[in-house]
Amino acid sequence: MSSQHQPLPQRYSTAVMTIALIFGVVLCYRILEPFISSLVWSLTLAVLFAPAEKRIRRSVRSPGLSAAITLMLCGAILVAPIFFVSRALINEIIDSVDLIGSLLTGDHWQQLERKQPWLTPLMDWLSRHLDLPQLLNSATNLLGEWSAGVVQVSITTIINLLLIFYFLFYLLRDQTRIRHALARTMPLTGDEFSVLAVRVVNTIYASVYGTVAVALLQGFLAGLMFWFLGLPSPVFWGVIMGLLAIVPFLGAFIVWVPACILLALNGQWVSAIALAIWGTVVVGLIDNVIYPILVGRQLAMHSMLSFIAIVGGLIMVGAHGIILGPLIVSLSLGLLEIWRSRIDLEKPPPGQAPSV
Repeated sequence: MSSQHQPLPQRYSTAVMTIALIFGVVLCYRILEPFISSLVWSLTLAVLFAPAEKRIRRSVRSPGLSAAITLMLCGAILVAPIFFVSRALINEIIDSVDLIGSLLTGDHWQQLERKQPWLTPLMDWLSRHLDLPQLLNSATNLLGEWSAGVVQVSITTIINLLLIFYFLFYLLRDQTRIRHALARTMPLTGDEFSVLAVRVVNTIYASVYGTVAVALLQGFLAGLMFWFLGLPSPVFWGVIMGLLAIVPFLGAFIVWVPACILLALNGQWVSAIALAIWGTVVVGLIDNVIYPILVGRQLAMHSMLSFIAIVGGLIMVGAHGIILGPLIVSLSLGLLEIWRSRIDLEKPPPGQAPSV
Protein backbone atom coordinates (compact mmCIF):
# COMPACT_ATOMS: atom_id res chain seq x y z
CA MET A 1 0.00 0.00 0.00
CA SER A 2 1.63 3.26 -1.10
CA SER A 3 1.76 6.19 1.27
CA GLN A 4 1.66 8.79 -1.48
CA HIS A 5 0.89 12.32 -0.27
CA GLN A 6 -2.67 13.39 -1.09
CA PRO A 7 -3.14 17.18 -1.39
CA LEU A 8 -5.89 18.80 0.67
CA PRO A 9 -9.02 19.90 -1.17
CA GLN A 10 -8.92 23.49 -2.35
CA ARG A 11 -11.47 24.78 0.18
CA TYR A 12 -9.54 23.23 3.12
CA SER A 13 -6.26 24.64 1.83
CA THR A 14 -7.82 28.11 1.51
CA ALA A 15 -9.26 27.89 5.03
CA VAL A 16 -5.89 26.89 6.50
CA MET A 17 -4.13 29.70 4.65
CA THR A 18 -6.76 32.22 5.83
CA ILE A 19 -6.42 31.14 9.47
CA ALA A 20 -2.61 31.24 9.22
CA LEU A 21 -2.76 34.71 7.64
CA ILE A 22 -5.08 36.08 10.35
CA PHE A 23 -2.87 34.56 13.05
CA GLY A 24 0.23 36.07 11.44
CA VAL A 25 -1.37 39.51 11.11
CA VAL A 26 -2.36 39.47 14.80
CA LEU A 27 1.18 38.49 15.83
CA CYS A 28 2.70 41.14 13.55
CA TYR A 29 0.44 43.76 15.15
CA ARG A 30 1.52 42.70 18.63
CA ILE A 31 5.17 42.97 17.55
CA LEU A 32 4.64 46.39 15.96
CA GLU A 33 2.44 47.76 18.76
CA PRO A 34 5.30 49.29 20.83
CA PHE A 35 6.52 51.12 17.72
CA ILE A 36 3.18 52.37 16.35
CA SER A 37 3.66 55.89 17.72
CA SER A 38 7.16 56.19 16.25
CA LEU A 39 6.02 54.70 12.94
CA VAL A 40 3.07 57.10 12.66
CA TRP A 41 5.24 60.17 13.29
CA SER A 42 8.02 58.91 11.00
CA LEU A 43 5.46 58.31 8.22
CA THR A 44 4.08 61.80 8.82
CA LEU A 45 7.53 63.38 8.59
CA ALA A 46 8.36 61.27 5.52
CA VAL A 47 5.29 62.66 3.74
CA LEU A 48 6.00 66.25 4.82
CA PHE A 49 9.70 66.18 3.94
CA ALA A 50 9.38 64.07 0.76
CA PRO A 51 9.39 67.14 -1.56
CA ALA A 52 12.56 68.48 0.10
CA GLU A 53 14.21 65.05 -0.10
CA LYS A 54 13.43 64.79 -3.82
CA ARG A 55 15.06 68.16 -4.50
CA ILE A 56 18.11 67.17 -2.45
CA ARG A 57 18.33 63.81 -4.24
CA ARG A 58 18.43 65.51 -7.62
CA SER A 59 21.51 67.42 -6.44
CA VAL A 60 23.48 64.69 -4.63
CA ARG A 61 22.40 61.69 -6.79
CA SER A 62 22.47 59.37 -3.78
CA PRO A 63 19.32 58.12 -1.98
CA GLY A 64 21.22 57.42 1.25
CA LEU A 65 22.97 60.79 1.33
CA SER A 66 19.81 62.72 0.45
CA ALA A 67 17.89 60.88 3.20
CA ALA A 68 20.64 61.70 5.72
CA ILE A 69 20.68 65.39 4.76
CA THR A 70 16.88 65.54 5.00
CA LEU A 71 17.09 63.85 8.40
CA MET A 72 19.46 66.55 9.68
CA LEU A 73 17.20 69.26 8.24
CA CYS A 74 14.19 67.72 9.98
CA GLY A 75 16.07 67.48 13.27
CA ALA A 76 17.15 71.12 13.11
CA ILE A 77 13.57 72.26 12.47
CA LEU A 78 11.90 70.09 15.14
CA VAL A 79 14.32 69.26 17.96
CA ALA A 80 15.52 72.78 18.83
CA PRO A 81 12.01 74.26 19.38
CA ILE A 82 10.92 71.22 21.42
CA PHE A 83 14.02 71.52 23.64
CA PHE A 84 13.64 75.25 24.37
CA VAL A 85 9.86 75.10 24.89
CA SER A 86 10.23 72.13 27.28
CA ARG A 87 12.79 74.00 29.41
CA ALA A 88 10.62 77.13 29.60
CA LEU A 89 7.53 75.03 30.30
CA ILE A 90 9.10 73.25 33.28
CA ASN A 91 10.18 76.57 34.82
CA GLU A 92 6.76 78.15 34.32
CA ILE A 93 4.91 75.16 35.80
CA ILE A 94 6.96 75.62 38.97
CA ASP A 95 6.19 79.37 38.97
CA SER A 96 2.48 78.60 38.47
CA VAL A 97 2.42 76.62 41.73
CA ASP A 98 3.63 79.72 43.63
CA LEU A 99 1.18 81.93 41.74
CA ILE A 100 -1.82 79.76 42.61
CA GLY A 101 -0.68 79.69 46.23
CA SER A 102 -0.50 83.48 46.41
CA LEU A 103 -3.90 83.86 44.75
CA LEU A 104 -5.69 81.43 47.07
CA THR A 105 -4.00 82.32 50.36
CA GLY A 106 -3.24 86.02 49.94
CA ASP A 107 -5.53 89.04 50.05
CA HIS A 108 -5.92 89.24 46.28
CA TRP A 109 -9.61 88.36 46.35
CA GLN A 110 -10.30 90.76 49.24
CA GLN A 111 -8.74 93.59 47.22
CA LEU A 112 -10.77 92.57 44.19
CA GLU A 113 -13.92 92.57 46.33
CA ARG A 114 -13.19 96.11 47.52
CA LYS A 115 -12.73 97.26 43.91
CA GLN A 116 -15.89 95.51 42.71
CA PRO A 117 -18.48 95.48 45.54
CA TRP A 118 -21.05 93.68 43.38
CA LEU A 119 -18.82 90.58 43.62
CA THR A 120 -19.42 90.24 47.39
CA PRO A 121 -22.40 87.81 47.15
CA LEU A 122 -20.49 85.65 44.67
CA MET A 123 -17.35 85.61 46.84
CA ASP A 124 -19.43 84.71 49.91
CA TRP A 125 -21.04 81.83 48.03
CA LEU A 126 -17.65 80.57 46.84
CA SER A 127 -16.16 80.73 50.33
CA ARG A 128 -19.07 78.66 51.69
CA HIS A 129 -18.99 76.01 48.97
CA LEU A 130 -15.28 75.77 48.16
CA ASP A 131 -12.52 74.50 50.44
CA LEU A 132 -9.73 76.86 49.38
CA PRO A 133 -6.88 75.07 51.23
CA GLN A 134 -7.92 71.77 49.67
CA LEU A 135 -8.18 73.45 46.28
CA LEU A 136 -4.66 74.82 46.73
CA ASN A 137 -3.31 71.39 47.64
CA SER A 138 -5.03 69.80 44.64
CA ALA A 139 -3.73 72.44 42.24
CA THR A 140 -0.22 72.25 43.69
CA ASN A 141 -0.16 68.46 43.54
CA LEU A 142 -1.49 68.47 39.98
CA LEU A 143 1.12 70.91 38.74
CA GLY A 144 3.85 69.10 40.67
CA GLU A 145 2.88 65.80 39.07
CA TRP A 146 2.74 67.50 35.69
CA SER A 147 6.22 69.00 36.06
CA ALA A 148 7.59 65.59 37.06
CA GLY A 149 5.71 64.10 34.15
CA VAL A 150 7.24 66.62 31.77
CA VAL A 151 10.74 65.54 32.87
CA GLN A 152 9.81 61.89 32.43
CA VAL A 153 8.19 62.60 29.07
CA SER A 154 11.34 64.45 28.02
CA ILE A 155 13.39 61.27 28.54
CA THR A 156 10.77 59.21 26.71
CA THR A 157 10.65 61.82 23.96
CA ILE A 158 14.40 61.47 23.34
CA ILE A 159 14.01 57.71 22.89
CA ASN A 160 10.99 58.19 20.62
CA LEU A 161 12.83 60.80 18.56
CA LEU A 162 15.71 58.40 17.98
CA LEU A 163 13.26 55.72 16.80
CA ILE A 164 11.38 58.22 14.64
CA PHE A 165 14.56 59.38 12.91
CA TYR A 166 15.72 55.77 12.48
CA PHE A 167 12.47 54.80 10.74
CA LEU A 168 12.37 58.09 8.85
CA PHE A 169 15.76 57.48 7.26
CA TYR A 170 14.61 54.22 5.66
CA LEU A 171 11.20 55.60 4.69
CA LEU A 172 12.95 58.41 2.80
CA ARG A 173 15.75 56.33 1.31
CA ASP A 174 13.59 53.37 0.23
CA GLN A 175 10.31 55.18 -0.45
CA THR A 176 10.01 53.92 -4.04
CA ARG A 177 10.77 50.33 -3.07
CA ILE A 178 8.31 50.46 -0.16
CA ARG A 179 5.57 51.91 -2.36
CA HIS A 180 6.02 49.20 -5.01
CA ALA A 181 6.09 46.46 -2.37
CA LEU A 182 2.83 47.71 -0.86
CA ALA A 183 1.22 47.98 -4.30
CA ARG A 184 2.15 44.35 -5.08
CA THR A 185 1.01 43.05 -1.68
CA MET A 186 -2.37 44.78 -1.35
CA PRO A 187 -5.33 43.23 -3.25
CA LEU A 188 -5.98 46.46 -5.14
CA THR A 189 -5.56 47.60 -8.71
CA GLY A 190 -2.96 50.21 -9.52
CA ASP A 191 -5.56 52.98 -9.73
CA GLU A 192 -7.18 51.93 -6.45
CA PHE A 193 -3.83 51.88 -4.67
CA SER A 194 -3.02 55.34 -6.04
CA VAL A 195 -6.35 56.66 -4.73
CA LEU A 196 -5.57 55.35 -1.23
CA ALA A 197 -2.00 56.70 -1.38
CA VAL A 198 -3.32 60.16 -2.28
CA ARG A 199 -5.78 59.92 0.62
CA VAL A 200 -2.93 59.12 3.03
CA VAL A 201 -0.88 62.09 1.84
CA ASN A 202 -3.83 64.50 1.88
CA THR A 203 -4.96 63.35 5.34
CA ILE A 204 -1.46 63.79 6.78
CA TYR A 205 -1.13 67.24 5.22
CA ALA A 206 -4.57 68.24 6.51
CA SER A 207 -3.92 66.83 9.99
CA VAL A 208 -0.51 68.47 10.37
CA TYR A 209 -1.02 71.79 8.63
CA GLY A 210 -4.75 72.15 9.23
CA THR A 211 -4.90 70.90 12.82
CA VAL A 212 -1.50 70.81 14.51
CA ALA A 213 0.17 73.77 12.77
CA VAL A 214 -2.89 76.01 13.09
CA ALA A 215 -3.28 75.07 16.77
CA LEU A 216 0.41 75.76 17.44
CA LEU A 217 0.10 79.12 15.69
CA GLN A 218 -2.95 79.99 17.79
CA GLY A 219 -1.18 78.99 21.00
CA PHE A 220 1.94 80.94 20.01
CA LEU A 221 0.03 84.14 19.17
CA ALA A 222 -2.12 83.93 22.30
CA GLY A 223 0.94 83.26 24.48
CA LEU A 224 2.72 86.15 22.77
CA MET A 225 -0.06 88.54 23.81
CA PHE A 226 0.04 87.13 27.36
CA TRP A 227 3.77 87.96 27.43
CA PHE A 228 3.23 91.43 25.93
CA LEU A 229 0.58 92.26 28.56
CA GLY A 230 2.80 90.99 31.38
CA LEU A 231 0.51 88.10 32.31
CA PRO A 232 2.15 85.25 34.24
CA SER A 233 3.45 82.03 32.59
CA PRO A 234 2.89 82.95 28.92
CA VAL A 235 4.64 79.79 27.63
CA PHE A 236 2.57 77.56 29.91
CA TRP A 237 -0.73 79.14 28.90
CA GLY A 238 0.34 79.27 25.26
CA VAL A 239 0.90 75.50 25.32
CA ILE A 240 -2.47 74.97 27.02
CA MET A 241 -4.24 77.13 24.42
CA GLY A 242 -2.45 75.32 21.60
CA LEU A 243 -3.55 71.93 22.96
CA LEU A 244 -7.14 73.14 23.35
CA ALA A 245 -7.12 74.47 19.77
CA ILE A 246 -6.32 70.97 18.45
CA VAL A 247 -9.73 69.66 19.56
CA PRO A 248 -12.62 70.75 17.29
CA PHE A 249 -15.26 72.96 18.95
CA LEU A 250 -12.77 73.91 21.68
CA GLY A 251 -10.04 76.50 21.34
CA ALA A 252 -7.77 79.09 22.87
CA PHE A 253 -10.77 81.20 23.93
CA ILE A 254 -11.31 78.85 26.90
CA VAL A 255 -8.19 80.44 28.43
CA TRP A 256 -8.06 83.99 27.08
CA VAL A 257 -11.74 84.82 27.72
CA PRO A 258 -11.43 84.18 31.51
CA ALA A 259 -8.14 86.10 31.41
CA CYS A 260 -9.99 89.08 29.88
CA ILE A 261 -12.62 88.88 32.62
CA LEU A 262 -10.00 88.80 35.38
CA LEU A 263 -8.17 91.76 33.84
CA ALA A 264 -11.42 93.73 33.65
CA LEU A 265 -12.33 92.88 37.26
CA ASN A 266 -8.92 94.19 38.34
CA GLY A 267 -9.59 97.46 36.54
CA GLN A 268 -7.08 96.78 33.74
CA TRP A 269 -9.56 97.68 31.03
CA VAL A 270 -6.98 98.55 28.36
CA SER A 271 -5.27 95.16 28.73
CA ALA A 272 -8.63 93.37 28.81
CA ILE A 273 -9.83 95.08 25.63
CA ALA A 274 -6.48 94.52 23.89
CA LEU A 275 -6.53 90.81 24.78
CA ALA A 276 -10.17 90.49 23.66
CA ILE A 277 -9.47 92.15 20.30
CA TRP A 278 -6.30 90.10 19.77
CA GLY A 279 -8.05 86.86 20.71
CA THR A 280 -11.09 87.54 18.54
CA VAL A 281 -9.49 89.08 15.46
CA VAL A 282 -6.01 87.55 15.28
CA VAL A 283 -6.32 84.21 17.09
CA GLY A 284 -9.98 83.50 16.40
CA LEU A 285 -9.86 84.15 12.65
CA ILE A 286 -6.89 81.84 12.02
CA ASP A 287 -9.27 78.91 11.55
CA ASN A 288 -11.20 80.86 8.91
CA VAL A 289 -8.20 82.31 7.05
CA ILE A 290 -5.08 80.18 7.54
CA TYR A 291 -6.82 76.78 7.65
CA PRO A 292 -8.35 77.00 4.12
CA ILE A 293 -5.03 78.24 2.72
CA LEU A 294 -3.01 75.39 4.25
CA VAL A 295 -5.53 72.58 3.72
CA GLY A 296 -7.81 73.63 0.88
CA ARG A 297 -9.91 70.67 -0.23
CA GLN A 298 -7.36 68.01 0.71
CA LEU A 299 -9.53 66.60 3.50
CA ALA A 300 -13.21 66.49 2.58
CA MET A 301 -14.49 65.35 5.97
CA HIS A 302 -17.55 66.56 7.86
CA SER A 303 -16.86 68.55 11.04
CA MET A 304 -18.61 65.99 13.24
CA LEU A 305 -16.64 63.13 11.68
CA SER A 306 -13.42 65.13 12.05
CA PHE A 307 -14.22 65.68 15.74
CA ILE A 308 -14.84 61.95 16.28
CA ALA A 309 -11.66 61.01 14.39
CA ILE A 310 -9.37 63.41 16.30
CA VAL A 311 -10.83 63.04 19.79
CA GLY A 312 -11.35 59.29 19.38
CA GLY A 313 -7.78 58.91 18.15
CA LEU A 314 -6.44 60.89 21.11
CA ILE A 315 -8.44 58.78 23.58
CA MET A 316 -7.54 55.50 21.90
CA VAL A 317 -3.79 55.84 21.35
CA GLY A 318 -2.63 59.19 22.76
CA ALA A 319 -0.88 62.09 21.04
CA HIS A 320 -0.27 60.34 17.73
CA GLY A 321 -4.04 59.80 17.52
CA ILE A 322 -4.15 63.32 16.07
CA ILE A 323 -2.72 61.76 12.90
CA LEU A 324 -3.80 58.13 13.27
CA GLY A 325 -7.48 58.83 13.99
CA PRO A 326 -8.18 60.88 10.83
CA LEU A 327 -5.93 58.52 8.84
CA ILE A 328 -7.93 55.43 9.87
CA VAL A 329 -11.26 57.14 9.15
CA SER A 330 -10.06 58.49 5.79
CA LEU A 331 -8.67 55.11 4.67
CA SER A 332 -11.85 53.35 5.76
CA LEU A 333 -13.95 55.78 3.73
CA GLY A 334 -11.61 55.27 0.78
CA LEU A 335 -11.96 51.48 0.97
CA LEU A 336 -15.75 51.83 1.14
CA GLU A 337 -15.66 53.99 -2.01
CA ILE A 338 -13.51 51.39 -3.79
CA TRP A 339 -15.90 48.64 -2.72
CA ARG A 340 -18.86 50.67 -3.93
CA SER A 341 -17.23 51.37 -7.30
CA ARG A 342 -16.54 47.65 -7.78
CA ILE A 343 -20.20 46.83 -7.04
CA ASP A 344 -21.33 49.48 -9.53
CA LEU A 345 -19.05 48.00 -12.21
CA GLU A 346 -20.52 44.54 -11.65
CA LYS A 347 -24.09 45.79 -12.10
CA PRO A 348 -25.52 45.23 -15.60
CA PRO A 349 -26.48 48.31 -17.62
CA PRO A 350 -30.13 49.43 -17.38
CA GLY A 351 -32.40 47.28 -19.54
CA GLN A 352 -29.91 44.42 -19.77
CA ALA A 353 -30.73 41.19 -17.97
CA PRO A 354 -28.02 39.89 -15.63
CA SER A 355 -26.02 36.98 -17.00
CA VAL A 356 -26.75 33.60 -15.47
